[in-house]
Amino acid sequence: MNESNRQRKVAQIIQEDFAELFRKQAAESKQSFLVTVSDAKVTADLSIAKIYLSIFPQEFRNTIMKEIEENKSHYRNFIGQKMAKQVRIIPELQFYLDTSLDDVERIERELKGEGDNPVL
Repeated sequence: MNESNRQRKVAQIIQEDFAELFRKQAAESKQSFLVTVSDAKVTADLSIAKIYLSIFPQEFRNTIMKEIEENKSHYRNFIGQKMAKQVRIIPELQFYLDTSLDDVERIERELKGEGDNPVL
């Protein structure tokens, strides 16, 4: 099913606001890591926002995802303040780890013969 213009606009606002928030948090952190918001999708009734994150380097993924899950209410409050004038209901946030870049990297290694697959 196709997304409505409203869904796309709300998803874009969420993606941009979280990208900026995570960029600031990474800059303020003592550790060096990068969290990018690779995509955001919103359900038709705008009640749920699915946010896809890429986290580099890989060893920080579990820690950062756990921290994000623990602070979900803080993030919902943050996005609520940003979107208060545009929507009636602030969407429930669901964060997912986006590993598509890892998959691309793995496939490229395999094609070069550097992976586990034997070269024929």
